[in-house]
Formats: sequence, C-alpha cells, structure tokens
Amino acid sequence: MKVKTFTTALKIFRAKGELEELDKMVNQFIEQNNVKKVISVSDTCTTDDTGATIGIIRVLAYE
Repeated sequence: MKVKTFTTALKIFRAKGELEELDKMVNQFIEQNNVKKVISVSDTCTTDDTGATIGIIRVLAYE
C-alpha cells in the first residue's frame, strides 16, 4: 500500500472551485501513475488560530 497527500488552501467564496481543483489533482495523479486500486480517500480540514477552516488535506491510499 502507498499513500499520497494533497493539500489546498481555501479562500472565502472560492471553496467550490478549489475543491474541484483538488479533485482534478487527485484524478490526474491516479491516471498518470496507473493506480489500479484505490483503498481509501480521506479529507481533513486545517484551521487558523480562530478555528476558521483555511485548507484541506486529502490523503489517498492506493496499491
């Protein structure tokens, strides 16, 4: 099993586009690296010192 991490910043009023870009980045990785089996995809948010969400970390586990 291998793991690849992707990150993106989230800006107010731009989150939808940024999430679509993150999806595109992950899908390109899967295609370019001939990933045949995805075991899991997991997202977690990063926050600033006020608790506001400022980014996403996406982890892809694959074979």
